[in-house]
Amino acid sequence: QEQLVESGGGVVQAGGSLRLSCAASGRAFSNNLMAWFRQAPGKEREYVAGISRSGGSTNYADSVKGRFTISRDNAKNTVYLQMNSLKPEDTAVYYCAARFSGAVVSRWTSTADFSSWGQGTQVTVSS
Repeated sequence: QEQLVESGGGVVQAGGSLRLSCAASGRAFSNNLMAWFRQAPGKEREYVAGISRSGGSTNYADSVKGRFTISRDNAKNTVYLQMNSLKPEDTAVYYCAARFSGAVVSRWTSTADFSSWGQGTQVTVSS
């Protein structure tokens, strides 16, 4: 399993931007389909975005489509989430997740589909 460490969270005003990073320590990073999830207080963890092993295919939740961009750098064992036009409802703990297999990114959007998780990073958007 991958060891995942997120960073880049913080407090930002509505309309602002943040870039989250997730560094993986395993040797099979390029074999993993990667995703970002988030969990707001009192709510279930929800899917935000996913990216294929090569980075050539991405998938987004409707709530973030057009504002967030997921990308990866396999040479650096890192996946990113660029978040623009942030809204107060984006406030949550953001988690990075890895899945060893899976070719179609849009198929894997449940927390049960992913076996490795980071510890999370807090994103707070003030109005």
